[in-house]
Amino acid sequence: MNILLSGALESFLQLVGALLIFAFVLVLVYLVTRWMGAIQKGQSYNKNLHIVETIGVGNNKMISIVEAGTQYLVVAIGKDEIHLLAKLSREELKDFSFEEEKSPQESFSEVIKKLKEKLPKKQD
Repeated sequence: MNILLSGALESFLQLVGALLIFAFVLVLVYLVTRWMGAIQKGQSYNKNLHIVETIGVGNNKMISIVEAGTQYLVVAIGKDEIHLLAKLSREELKDFSFEEEKSPQESFSEVIKKLKEKLPKKQD
């Protein structure tokens, strides 16, 4: 009887240990992901290149408008190559909503507030 209890207790402790290790790994992955995201976010601001708009045109093929300094370039992006299609001036662009996206100071609550304003109101 005593041997059965010690075996069950040992199995339970192994299970608890495995769960603790699993939880530790999950927390570690979460923290590293947040850290890497912060690094990439920091690198994407205050630079001379900015992707304005992208549209997919097939498997692994896209057309993008890229802001490079003060110029706007239309590029075709394939699996292994990138081709310049055209150069645009600022006057040739129709929509400038991408400029609002550049501000890194906007908080998550402000984004949610904007989304709520755009959603239709429920009518009772």
